[in-house]
Amino acid sequence: MGVLQQPPVPAGFTGTRLGVCNLCEAICGLRLTIEDGAVTGVRGNPDDPLSRGHVCPKGVALADVYADPDRLRRPVRRVPGVDGGPDTWEELAWDDALDLVADRLAATIGEHGGNAVGVYLGNPNAHSLGFGTHGAGFVRSLRTQNRFSASTVDQVPHQLVAWQMYGHQLMIAVPDLDRTTFFLVVGANPMASNGSLMTVPDFPARVRELKARGGRMVVLDPRRTETAKVADEHHFVRPGTDAAVLLAMLHVLVDEGLARPPAYVDGLDHLAELVAPFTPERAETFSGVPADVVRGLARDLAGADAGVVYGRMGVSTQGFGTVCQWAIACLNLLSGHFDRPGGAMFPEPAVDTVGRRILGPGRHGRWRSRVRDEPEFAGELPAAVMAEEITTPGEGRLRAMVTVAGNPVLSTPDGRRLAEALDQLDTMVAIDFYLNETTRHADVVLPPTSALERDQYDLVFHGFAVRNTARFTSAVFARDDDQRHDWEIFGGLATRIADRLGTPLADDAAAQLAAAPADLVELLLDSGGRTTAAELVEHPEGVDLGPLRPTMPERLQTDGRRIDLVPEIVVADLPRLEAALAEQHEPDELVLIGRRHQRDCNSWLHNTTRLTKGRPRHHLLMHPDDLSVRGIADGARVVVTSRVGAVEVEVTAADDMMRGVVSLPHSYGHQLPGTRLAHASTVPGVSINDLTDPDRLDAVSGNAALNGVPVTVAAAR
Repeated sequence: MGVLQQPPVPAGFTGTRLGVCNLCEAICGLRLTIEDGAVTGVRGNPDDPLSRGHVCPKGVALADVYADPDRLRRPVRRVPGVDGGPDTWEELAWDDALDLVADRLAATIGEHGGNAVGVYLGNPNAHSLGFGTHGAGFVRSLRTQNRFSASTVDQVPHQLVAWQMYGHQLMIAVPDLDRTTFFLVVGANPMASNGSLMTVPDFPARVRELKARGGRMVVLDPRRTETAKVADEHHFVRPGTDAAVLLAMLHVLVDEGLARPPAYVDGLDHLAELVAPFTPERAETFSGVPADVVRGLARDLAGADAGVVYGRMGVSTQGFGTVCQWAIACLNLLSGHFDRPGGAMFPEPAVDTVGRRILGPGRHGRWRSRVRDEPEFAGELPAAVMAEEITTPGEGRLRAMVTVAGNPVLSTPDGRRLAEALDQLDTMVAIDFYLNETTRHADVVLPPTSALERDQYDLVFHGFAVRNTARFTSAVFARDDDQRHDWEIFGGLATRIADRLGTPLADDAAAQLAAAPADLVELLLDSGGRTTAAELVEHPEGVDLGPLRPTMPERLQTDGRRIDLVPEIVVADLPRLEAALAEQHEPDELVLIGRRHQRDCNSWLHNTTRLTKGRPRHHLLMHPDDLSVRGIADGARVVVTSRVGAVEVEVTAADDMMRGVVSLPHSYGHQLPGTRLAHASTVPGVSINDLTDPDRLDAVSGNAALNGVPVTVAAAR
């Protein structure tokens, strides 16, 4: 046992213990009250230098997950129903379960090749230390190019732009929120998300601090979100048109001589030529944002003492996601605030995942999907192609699938079709501690421990934080003897698969898979120069490493440490945007967007009473005028139809919606007949991803265009 591994609380413990929430990117520090071995209170830790005592309702629900009787603790195998009856599940011993899974996967690889196996990685993997240290080794053991993850329904445009402009896919600039005076938020709702690709716990307090120092926050969004309601200004923008607005802002910076790029930037003249056609007037026609507002925002950004533009899901999960993120990067570069206090800056985590190449810098197009010929990025294919890769006959068809902490039936396009496809697999394995809409299709489910039973160091999110800090949190509770951590599952499977394929793991790979994550992190910390494992043990609340600092161009990962403003892979998509600008929209056309709530955690935690009580939040939101035109009453049941499907749900009239835009929450629609899960009946709603279209992608990155989907809405019969 290394320095970092501290003993969990003993059985029957009464007292307090520090913990951490790993449910979202805010990574808040917690203070747990424990009585006789049970958590009776969860509060934010006021001594945490990043979260400063903040905690949201999800953090409080960590104790509910730990004690949840629905949570699986031992492996289960599907048993076919008798005489057409429902399937059942039987528990297995761990060695038997791991052997069974390895036998099936190795047999598929041996007979059909590695690409006959697919793997899907869900969002919680980024929040797990065990996956960060051991997950890649397991994925490599599958020998497949058919790798998918939640990234391609979320943030791949950010990563691709970071790779092209700064040299590494995780070199993503974040707002120096604690010192900015002009904060422009485009298609993001950090009041609900607690920040995303921007680790910013207690966003409400930080906004109040921004205003107290005389700063402003402006929001562009097709819905008056929780963030828009606390902003100084909000402007509606039609979904999928943000690129025109952002490029028009660049046009203003260049045309009015306001551009102040750093000396290590190339391509300004070419950029000026590219944005010349994107005038504020054209942007207004396409987006609905008045031309004078576009000009004013560009001038305010350039004239601010410290300003920054931040865009998130609304501008990533659309047809021009990469162009949007490129335009945002260019705005931050040209406005004079790049790598400066209060602008767009780069955190310096104690474990530098970029500089130490813990994750590769990024590649594009090394291989392509079999059916649709979509290119990979950073070793992953778009999640939107999964179903067709399973159901389309021929050489290379996916015959086996492994999902790890993911629920793509609820979170990826045309989820109903994917659910049907999963039943056509020869073998499906899920590493997950819940039976859900995806894992119910598995033959074997291998459940890892929960957050309170494992050590945590945030390898990813310290790298996106608005302040440099470091914190290691030991497991609060010991796992039972018949439980396994995720890293133990990964190591057990990788070793067995390699042995069955006749290629045992090399000694160094085997040693890394056998090592505890805490021991590997200890080596990284002690050799990183920012802090040490011993210091983190002495300060379990976290160590403050100070505000963000200018680090450019020394930290650039590009050739010559220079930034190319006009990467060809991105600017080649501008003619497609021009074509979209020329399209005419029908006056009564509706488009669909998603939304999230602070008490939701994507597709799970909906079986937690603490988080699901209160007013229903599953309704379709629709502007009153759009309802009136269609003769639909507020509160009525309606049918929402897209190219790929239809759902029936209640509708709520909402002045917060832009006309022509409707909204459903992300990752609802739980349908689990025949399982013991409470959430099958406690949370009403439908899945927005029974409407989203797998054919609608960001053409550059392959990210799913979940926002801006054309739909019709009619009263239900």
